[in-house]
Amino acid sequence: MYEKSTSFSIKNWADDDKPREKLAQKGRSALSDAELIAILIGSGSKEESAVELAKRILASVDNNLNSLGRLTIKQLMQFKGIGEAKAITIAAALEMGRRRRGEDVQKTTKISCSKDVFDLLHPSIGELTHEEFWIIYLNNANKVLNSVQLSKGGLRGTLVDVRIVMRKALELGAVGLVLAHNHPSGTLKPSQADKEVTRKLKEAGLSLDIKVLDHLIITQKEYFSFADKGIL
Repeated sequence: MYEKSTSFSIKNWADDDKPREKLAQKGRSALSDAELIAILIGSGSKEESAVELAKRILASVDNNLNSLGRLTIKQLMQFKGIGEAKAITIAAALEMGRRRRGEDVQKTTKISCSKDVFDLLHPSIGELTHEEFWIIYLNNANKVLNSVQLSKGGLRGTLVDVRIVMRKALELGAVGLVLAHNHPSGTLKPSQADKEVTRKLKEAGLSLDIKVLDHLIITQKEYFSFADKGIL
């Protein structure tokens, strides 16, 4: 007597349990994160369904979508059942979500506190695996005139061209600057290089009546403000 083989294919599920059908009938909010990812990857393997595979991937990053978005294509492909095409699909979908958040916060035109800076720049640099240094140029009403990437890599050994920074400020008619960079390591403690860059730009702005208002260190979930800590 042979046992009937069990299929892990979503095709054999009841319609109410199929991610695509569930989304169509009940809306996007009715689906779990795993079910949404299952729709992206389309199929699992002989051993597990697409949903179970998605749950396994999420469990590896403590069910944190931001952490999932930081995985590389190569890292995603380490999961059995995820080939290059599926890995690229997952990465593309999460990148779209990151850009969508960025568009939402770009509506912020005035900086009134350090949290406004965090909300403005976090979608761009909060989840990067390398350091980027940005400058936000403000007018006398603290409205954002422009935000510019100054350098990419790390501050240690990076030459900050003060002339370029200040020339841009004069071109825009800016009277205030907010400095910001990310720490992929997650540490919020400012390094000596962080402090030196802040001092250098602050001193350069004095003779031009351009004030450095703050310097933020941004990580995946939080930030450190020089101004809030009284060390600017």
